[in-house]
Amino acid sequence: MNYISKLPIILGTGLLMVSCAKHETNHNSHRGEELPRIKASVIQVAEELSPNQVEISGVVRAKTRASIAPKVMGSISNFPIKLGQAVKKDDLLVEINAPEIREKVSQAQTQLRQAQRDLTREQSLFIKEASTAETVRNLEDRVSMMESMVTEAEAMLAYTEIRAPFDGSVSRIYADKGSLAAPGMPLLELDGNSGLEIEAGVPESLITGPIEGGQFQAFLPSINSTFEATAVEVSSASDDQSRSVKVRFSIPSHVRARPGQFARIQLEGSKRSKIMVPVAAISKLGQMERVFVAVEDQALLRLVKTGAREGQQVEVLTGLDTGEWIVVDSTEALTDGQPLEVTQ
Repeated sequence: MNYISKLPIILGTGLLMVSCAKHETNHNSHRGEELPRIKASVIQVAEELSPNQVEISGVVRAKTRASIAPKVMGSISNFPIKLGQAVKKDDLLVEINAPEIREKVSQAQTQLRQAQRDLTREQSLFIKEASTAETVRNLEDRVSMMESMVTEAEAMLAYTEIRAPFDGSVSRIYADKGSLAAPGMPLLELDGNSGLEIEAGVPESLITGPIEGGQFQAFLPSINSTFEATAVEVSSASDDQSRSVKVRFSIPSHVRARPGQFARIQLEGSKRSKIMVPVAAISKLGQMERVFVAVEDQALLRLVKTGAREGQQVEVLTGLDTGEWIVVDSTEALTDGQPLEVTQ
């Protein structure tokens, strides 16, 4: 078996330097003869291309949610719900007191009844040839107009009662009984019961291809839960300030998450070259990390610095080069200069 060894090149002149170098070689040889030969497995160090893991942050949201705001102005006369309360579709959430709208309904209904009486009278006279067809048609048009006014006024009156658009729970409340409600001003927020998702802004640089339907590792620190989240929706437009794309990731039903929780999602970035070795090849000497490089059937100690661990593999950041052979077992029992009986 051939090993790639890195031997120090000693530059110098004179007999004294040569004598010192020879003395060091003989000393190592003498140490090797004193230490027992240990059987050890070795592997060759190689670089591999691996995607760079990038972590992005997101927020847990309900898949179905609504911000409830009134369409008419008035004071809130009834506010029967509480924060966190579960509601069913069509349950009353807010009731607004708008007397002017009720007055409009009453006026429109009165005008409609008067127009209907006038029409009935003219129709009777027309049969007796005491009225004209034109008069009857005008009254018919007036009745139709009054009916439309009543419908419009009743629709406005219906807006004074705000009901739940779906089954869910009240997640936020912005008003109280007696507060003034104005069109477009949120009164409360409702989260639906159709499941949860993570909403995150993904940098444009990470979206190099279709990611919808892909699965990504997600983590919720507040409940210490890790799971696979599926990208279910990707925005077609980027945010021109953050240069990110809004992506929604579904959360499995077994995860006990809550809306508003902070989430982290792992995405693959650009690929980079790195050296991965078995965890068993790394041993510790105090606070230092070390490996043993096999050179000419001898174990030579090498200090290294490690990075992220992936299963039973760990990344070596410094201290090793590709092509070197390292011992992957019995590392705790080895000593620098230990003779080896190597097996691949």
